[in-house]
Amino acid sequence: MTFFRARMASSPLFQLVSRSLSYKAASQSVGPSASSAVQEMTNPTFTVDVTSQIGASMPLKMMRIGTLIHNLEMRPGQGPKLVRGWGTVAKIMTEPRSESSRYCEIKLPSGDKKMIDVRCWATIGRAPNAEHASKKLYKAGQNRWRGIRPTVRGVAMNPVDHPHGGGEGKSKSSGSHGKVSRTPWGKPTKCGYKTGRLKRKN
Repeated sequence: MTFFRARMASSPLFQLVSRSLSYKAASQSVGPSASSAVQEMTNPTFTVDVTSQIGASMPLKMMRIGTLIHNLEMRPGQGPKLVRGWGTVAKIMTEPRSESSRYCEIKLPSGDKKMIDVRCWATIGRAPNAEHASKKLYKAGQNRWRGIRPTVRGVAMNPVDHPHGGGEGKSKSSGSHGKVSRTPWGKPTKCGYKTGRLKRKN
């Protein structure tokens, strides 16, 4: 029994309860002004700066200008839509706490600036797994584990399978001037269809 009491006295929960009871006793034994001061000290919003916690999610109106964010909503309650890729980050450019406007300016990773409602939620900090792009594949089987199948070039196919197929060597079966790169279904992939007027030749 003595061992159990000693364990209870050293537990964090017991210390938290006893500390809160001591704060209540102090507030009851002193005047009203000291009581309000003790309540402000015990209030976590006064002792903890919530706008500097990396990984915390909150509305934009609770953040400061210059805060780096990710996982951003476009409309309140819609869910995160922007800045969700690995290693991406956006920045708050205007003060979101101002009373004059419901919107604040956000600089996206692309460099574009977008006005977002201050009621939209976001997560503080940079999106995780920033080294994903620099990760090397040590063998082809690693892509197969991810469900990615091999990519076959069109020039390596037969004419029946792809517009680039057939011919001698690495040619697109196009004659002397070459052929526009096309999809397996015959649509141009780089320049699109020509829409200008034909020029008359004398």
